[in-house]
Amino acid sequence: MKDKRIAFIGAGNMAAALIKGLIQDGHPAENITAADPDHDKLNLIREQTLIRINSDNAAAIADADVVVIAVKPQIIAAVASGISTAVAERQPLVISIAAGIPTSHLQQWLGEAAAIVRTMPNTPAMLQAGATGLFAAANVNAEQHSLAESIMRAVGLTIWVEEESLIDAVTAVSGSGPAYFFLFMEHMIRAAKALGLPAESAHLLTLQTALGASRMALESDDNPATLRTRVTSPGGTTEQAINTFEAGGLEQLIMDAMRAARDRSIELSSQIQD
Repeated sequence: MKDKRIAFIGAGNMAAALIKGLIQDGHPAENITAADPDHDKLNLIREQTLIRINSDNAAAIADADVVVIAVKPQIIAAVASGISTAVAERQPLVISIAAGIPTSHLQQWLGEAAAIVRTMPNTPAMLQAGATGLFAAANVNAEQHSLAESIMRAVGLTIWVEEESLIDAVTAVSGSGPAYFFLFMEHMIRAAKALGLPAESAHLLTLQTALGASRMALESDDNPATLRTRVTSPGGTTEQAINTFEAGGLEQLIMDAMRAARDRSIELSSQIQD
């Protein structure tokens, strides 16, 4: 893995997070190249990481074993078409972190022989605490499969899906998921202040509780439902709050929200394809 040359096409926040995560994992900076038309972004990431930079996409991937496409979905067709000759010559593993772009379209732009892994990371990846869903095209071999996982694991958890359509479900769970928790924390803070707590106390208590609950869920062998039951005493304050949530239809609301996110992911993908 550490001897593999990795080229990033695009040097935005997610690319920067991956680059920093790889270097923290011991990947040599000299084996990583970033290409971007924004010279300020390139110079900044070079100062922060000492990687190689290049303003020419095709030149950046000339010696790459892995190409990570990290550009906005609206420009990916032009970017991918622009590097198709270099990809055909070098035949690297191609990892896409562009939202909503199916592997069939990437192969149309890059060439049918391109070995592509489509991924859906989320924003906590910028803290190396992300969750990424991955799907491999049929021509991705075992070594490339392992390589893609190693790269994306540099910014957090990785989960493979067997059907590409499930990437839309991943989007609804972990892609959009951080915002769900932010919203819940936002409302908890607001309620805490309404109950009389100072703003700073409301903020700190809510965030630390969210962190602690997440750690308990991650480190326990029990599922969240069991953990919830364990801390919900019959007739107690927690039970009263849980009953109120359930009476308000929280479960169905969450289902509806996540289904809406999934459906919107499908819709946006269709619009980009058109």
